[in-house]
Amino acid sequence: MMIIMHPGATKQQVAHVIEHIEAHNLSAHVIEGVEQTVIGAVGESHTVSTDVFETLPGVQTVQRISQPYKLASRQFHPHDSVFPIDGFSVGGEEIAIIAGPCSVEGRTQLLEIAQAVREAGANALRGGAFKPRTSPYAFQGLGEEGLEYLAEARELTGMPVVAEIMAVSQVEIMVKYVDVMQIGARNMQNFNLLRAVGETRTPVLLKRGLSATVEELLMAAEYILSGGNTRVMLCERGIRTFETATRNTTDINAIPVLKSLTHLPVILDPSHSTGHAAYVSAIAKAAIAAGADGLIVEAHQDPAHAMSDGKQSLTPEAFAKMVSQVKSVAEAVGRRVAVPLAHRERG
Repeated sequence: MMIIMHPGATKQQVAHVIEHIEAHNLSAHVIEGVEQTVIGAVGESHTVSTDVFETLPGVQTVQRISQPYKLASRQFHPHDSVFPIDGFSVGGEEIAIIAGPCSVEGRTQLLEIAQAVREAGANALRGGAFKPRTSPYAFQGLGEEGLEYLAEARELTGMPVVAEIMAVSQVEIMVKYVDVMQIGARNMQNFNLLRAVGETRTPVLLKRGLSATVEELLMAAEYILSGGNTRVMLCERGIRTFETATRNTTDINAIPVLKSLTHLPVILDPSHSTGHAAYVSAIAKAAIAAGADGLIVEAHQDPAHAMSDGKQSLTPEAFAKMVSQVKSVAEAVGRRVAVPLAHRERG
């Protein structure tokens, strides 16, 4: 349920409400607005009467949240969540562009593509150090060595790093090296992993599962939010349907649907959505027109010889062209692509 405090409610009154929430084995999540404070009482609250809180000093009203996801809902948090990631913000007027190779294949390869995507306008660098592959014989990533290369690329380019986490056992090392932890489609409902990253304060990019509904994606986000980690981005990356012309089917509908249901930023992955480099730019533009807050795109200097996902990776030249087109679409809908930190520093 959602407990709305009177304007001017004191810190002592807020603390008193939190004590009552915790006394009923619920967890309290506080949002401090300009005029009012809202406290979410999350857990098995259906057995707790609203009367318990309505009579407490400083409480204006108590409302039950109708959706099964509470902290992720707009009912609890009406305004868009906007949070910084090392030099730019996600969820506001600016559109973030995350780019880089599917896999970190080596130091030279990573540093070269990192510089290329930064010059083209990327705000953050993506790269896989641990790779979930369908075949156990396929390249599985470089592990910590790959994370070290990503950290070096961050120092070189000024871009924060986004990398996928695959297991609870990797949390400590990921927090050490990366700025954003990506949870891939296959792990969207790995609830132990969701709880573990929820206990950190490192931003999370949560990808929609291969056949997951919008509600299932939001419930997965709820696991992270309920742990206290509020910096969560949702990522539409295409879902599995009967169509085989593309790798997945891009659910463009999901962008405005999610924007209406949740305050969390929504990112689209046009690379995995299509599986073909030739279609990436078109879907990227469609995403921004539909209201996406950012893109995560795979780029490689030599896609034909990439160790994974070369077919859907853009060359640096194609990526630069896509960024230019995305900027035009962003301007047409009253938004703008975030300027990379390194570019602002040199400006």
